Amino acid sequence: MAVYKEELELQSKGTRPTYINITEQVRQAIKNSGIKDGLVTVISPHTTCSVFFEEFVHDIDENGNEFLQNDLNTVLEKIIPDQVDIDTYTYPGEAHYQAVEAWPNAAEYLPNGDRKALWNCDSHLKSTILGSSESFEVDDGDLGVGTTGHIYFVDFDRTRPRTRKCKVIVIGE
Repeated sequence: MAVYKEELELQSKGTRPTYINITEQVRQAIKNSGIKDGLVTVISPHTTCSVFFEEFVHDIDENGNEFLQNDLNTVLEKIIPDQVDIDTYTYPGEAHYQAVEAWPNAAEYLPNGDRKALWNCDSHLKSTILGSSESFEVDDGDLGVGTTGHIYFVDFDRTRPRTRKCKVIVIGE
């Protein structure tokens, strides 16, 4: 059995949830692996990001979001409203602020010391619901899904643009 790992680098927009169709990158990682039959797992190591499987939708809005993504945003907003102030959720609390402020790279998480940059509880909750990984069949050296199924990476964090990572692991023979 062989194991192949590849890391994707993705850019989030930061002002709204960022959806990225990574299907072709996953297909390419499978080809790069040389594995013909097995499994591919796609993993987000970030706590405000998710990986999910959905039908590709040809209708796209002015922000580049597919209509199903807009509908997902609407549904999630109803059950998990965006964090707009310190009182929306109990997270982050004072102990978390202090811990982040003590990190050697605190400025990356708190630009200009602005604690509002941590107002992303909704992002954590949304990604918890959708999950951080998906696994798929590798069949004859290709992604074993139908023609309409696509793999998406989403960053729900709206606090700032960021470079995100996504791991693709192919296991098989």
